[in-house]
Amino acid sequence: MSDAVCDSLWRATAPAGPKLTPLTGSQDVSVVIVGGGFTGLSAALHLARLGVSVAVVEAQEIGFGGSGRNVGLANAGVWLEPDQLDRALGPEAGRVMYDALAAAPDYVYGLIDEYKIECEAVRHGTLHAGVGKAGLAQLQRRYEQMRKRGAPVELLGAAEAQLRIGSNKFNSALFDPRAGTIQPLAYARGLAHAAIKEGAKLYDYSPVDSILPCENGWQVKTNQGEIRAEKVILATNAYSEHGVRVQARKFVPIFYSQLATKPLNDEQLAKILPNKEGVWDTCTVMSSFRMDKQGRLVFGGMGGEGRVLSNWATQRVTEIFPVLDKVEWDYCWTGKIAYSEDHLPHCQQLQQGLYSVAGYSGRGIGPGTVMGKELAEWFVGQRDSLSVPTTLLRNIPLRELKRMFYEVGAHTYHYGQKAHALD
Repeated sequence: MSDAVCDSLWRATAPAGPKLTPLTGSQDVSVVIVGGGFTGLSAALHLARLGVSVAVVEAQEIGFGGSGRNVGLANAGVWLEPDQLDRALGPEAGRVMYDALAAAPDYVYGLIDEYKIECEAVRHGTLHAGVGKAGLAQLQRRYEQMRKRGAPVELLGAAEAQLRIGSNKFNSALFDPRAGTIQPLAYARGLAHAAIKEGAKLYDYSPVDSILPCENGWQVKTNQGEIRAEKVILATNAYSEHGVRVQARKFVPIFYSQLATKPLNDEQLAKILPNKEGVWDTCTVMSSFRMDKQGRLVFGGMGGEGRVLSNWATQRVTEIFPVLDKVEWDYCWTGKIAYSEDHLPHCQQLQQGLYSVAGYSGRGIGPGTVMGKELAEWFVGQRDSLSVPTTLLRNIPLRELKRMFYEVGAHTYHYGQKAHALD
């Protein structure tokens, strides 16, 4: 999947991105960014706004990787529970990261408004849906920890959760009104338009061949051109195939697949997510679902098993939503999530002037946008540090085995759930 253009629902419905060309020739800028996703585009936009000359080189098309294949939930915070975040980083650093990313949806929707980005932006909150006793206990912990930190979240009981979701399969839900949904590829393309408007240079279909130190900085070479810069930002996250493959060893890639139905009818739309929140559940092998602007149900799950996943998704969706007596899929696509060992995003200073930002664990929209902004401010001296750790990560031992563990576990779950339903 990493070498093919993703014919997803998002690609079929997103407004056109800017018309770009591959990098040719030689040029000099202050900062060059490798990767045209949320982080790279946000960094380019904010650097350009601060008067810094900046260029982005993307190996494929803008939003090709995880940004354009995203579920589209603009969530607040990180994957870990707040207390786990404090234990991982210490209370002071944990609170800094928590506060910065708790406000991420405000910043995302503010940029959407400022640059009039057409990306189906809906800010009706998200629902973290509880499954079983363990799921309810998890949501109770999250609720207490988030309320202690001032988050305006609500813990919904079974009746309210089932009404809001349109299903009796959940015993609770944690509602976060700060969050919402967007069309992720449209948002990425909108950030690209905004970055160009502010003066950034963007190049597509320009895979990086090498990144080498040179006088006064770095030389980034592609197959047709080169850029010299004082600083380089590697913003490829789980898509590090081109020129920065060494960084891929520091994260475990997890496949996540999504399917989109044909537009639902009025009766179905009145019952399924009538308020248009985005949802993900507490299952170990997580699922997500949301509506798009055309009234399609977009359903996702961990793993990339093709037909097994499609069959399981059909079974699971009809179980969750009995009003869908027949499920017809219009689109199916797969992307990759980058998990770090501690499930936190990191900015690594690999060498003087060479930085790598990755590890969003499936939450790239808010953190990616905020990290791009913070990097720009850090580079020009407007801030002393970033909200995420800047420690140098080690290569993950047995990385391929861990990736296979996740993939086989998801496959077994999907196949087992389908087989159980047929008993």
